[in-house]
Amino acid sequence: MNIQYDARLDGEPPHLRTQDEVLADLRQALPDMTLLHREEDLHPFECDGLAAYRALPMLVALPETLAQVETLLKRCHALGVPVVTRGAGTGLSGGAMPLAHGVLLVMSRFSRILDIDPDARTARVQPGVRNLAISGAVAPYGLYYAPDPSSQIACSIGGNVAENAGGVHCLKYGLTVHNVIKVEVLTIEGEYMTLGADALDTPGFDLLALINGSEGMLGVVTEITVKLLPKPESAKVLMASFDDIEKAGDAVGAIIAAGIIPGGLEMMDNLAIRAAENFIGAGYPVEAAAILLCELDGVEADVDDDCRSVRRVLEEAGATDIQQARDEAERALFWAGRKNAFPAVGRMSPDYYCMDGTIPRRELARVLKGIGELGDEYGLRVANVFHAGDGNTHPLILFDANQPGEFERAEALGGRILELCVEAGGTITGEHGVGREKIHQMCVQFSPAELATFRAAKAAFDPLGLLNPGKNIPAPARCSEFRLTKSAGDAPAPSPAPTRQVPKSQG
Repeated sequence: MNIQYDARLDGEPPHLRTQDEVLADLRQALPDMTLLHREEDLHPFECDGLAAYRALPMLVALPETLAQVETLLKRCHALGVPVVTRGAGTGLSGGAMPLAHGVLLVMSRFSRILDIDPDARTARVQPGVRNLAISGAVAPYGLYYAPDPSSQIACSIGGNVAENAGGVHCLKYGLTVHNVIKVEVLTIEGEYMTLGADALDTPGFDLLALINGSEGMLGVVTEITVKLLPKPESAKVLMASFDDIEKAGDAVGAIIAAGIIPGGLEMMDNLAIRAAENFIGAGYPVEAAAILLCELDGVEADVDDDCRSVRRVLEEAGATDIQQARDEAERALFWAGRKNAFPAVGRMSPDYYCMDGTIPRRELARVLKGIGELGDEYGLRVANVFHAGDGNTHPLILFDANQPGEFERAEALGGRILELCVEAGGTITGEHGVGREKIHQMCVQFSPAELATFRAAKAAFDPLGLLNPGKNIPAPARCSEFRLTKSAGDAPAPSPAPTRQVPKSQG
């Protein structure tokens, strides 16, 4: 059974405005704001980092002031026109994919760091500020911003809030939600809200946590106050090699069980090791079945003690070789291999499909074995690169979009991997979000009652369903059809139609 989903099941309004109609209204209300409407100008915005899913927006809006954003939202609300907010476009779940009947609100021009308070260790920034630019700006004060997705050189802090981004150091220092203390938000009606506070706590529900990871479905973030941390006195990296990937998975749990919380604990399998070494020359052992990168940071004496302790744990876990970075340059090189693993894998195959699921650490070995078996079943190679410390896996499925049916096989394999994560007690995403990509697997992870609660939370902020409709939360009819299809033993048809995949550099 091959089904095609009606987009209206996911919130598409029954009456669609024409481009001319919306353009005329917005030009009258916002004569000084940049509005793109010609087809050649819209193509650069047709997808985010998940290039397999594409659509041309009706219009692209590039505001420069809060007043323009407020007016735009009010007009779209009055017209019943959907709005999709976009940051730097580095997301990997189709969350910022535009709608053919909607306005794409691009916040890239909101790129100023508004205030740095070294004493309070905070910074106020606009949503278009790049993640890495925050650390660069506060470096003279001996501070930095901890969440560090591999795309941090390009991704925006507003997008990080939307997806609750993590990074290689999130095991010890947390995700975006743990490092943001306040946000300013505009609702679809153009009303201002402040969520969180400069104080340690606020009364009422924790709406700040709700907005993190909400994928642009509840409001438009216009300002973020982030928490800053002092740079560690010392940071050292151990690289452990294993002749068996399951041993490496078991070693991760053993390190945490020993009472040690590394600053970063990353894992790569042989396919990823070879790709990264060929691309970066990081000194990785290309014959190893898997490697672990374990960074310990803090006070010098404590770091030295932790390095000795971790070395003992790794030896007991079956590591065949353990190297410690000799200096800061080699430490940076070890991490460069991991940070560039995604584009490195992209050089091995015409296309690849990046998944993002999270599992309990105790299940790492079993799930890694299961991923290998699923790859064999679908006849596709899978490279594993992931944040092992918090169980956030990033299987990279290699395929060739020029070969008929290969993308569909890759997408089906990705869905099976996410369902394996749920079966192991995990979740279908750790930091990339749900977007369009994982909307079917939301039906697997959550019950109808839970999904109804999610829809109720969205309706409280956006009663008309105009903010990023069709993403993240599946409609009941979609889940019903998906479950029927699964019970019949067939994979659902991709929605929307896929196009050629291109290499990515985030993870």
